[in-house]
Amino acid sequence: MRKKILYIDMDNVLVDFPSAFDKVSDEDKVTYHNDMDEIPGIFSKMSPMPGAIVAFEKLSEKYDTYILSTAPWENPSAWSDKLVWVKNHLGEQAHKRLILSHHKNLNQGDFLIDDRPNNGAINFEGEWLHFGMGKRFSNWDSILDYLL
Repeated sequence: MRKKILYIDMDNVLVDFPSAFDKVSDEDKVTYHNDMDEIPGIFSKMSPMPGAIVAFEKLSEKYDTYILSTAPWENPSAWSDKLVWVKNHLGEQAHKRLILSHHKNLNQGDFLIDDRPNNGAINFEGEWLHFGMGKRFSNWDSILDYLL
């Protein structure tokens, strides 16, 4: 029997995006004040969301799990920084399981955990689990309760 396919977004799902702001220079904050995600190297400075690493490990036991994220088009380091983050925080369980795409709806699968409807998430063919504050799936415990 095949495992169901689960995709998990990075920014504000696996990764605490605002956690990087204290780690960037004041000069970069001024230069990129309108587009903080364009700061070179910012994606390598982020911490995991609370419970994300343990949840990824547990979900990977039951599901065919992939990381499905988008990287800013104008920030080339974001693409490599996301790979480095996955290697550093998720290790061998995530080996060759990172997919970067601006069209998440093109991926076939059963579930997508994402905080925003952007980049095709709302049109994903499986079930979109809308993650984040004030949502049904407000944290990793609620995701684990639903999927396990």
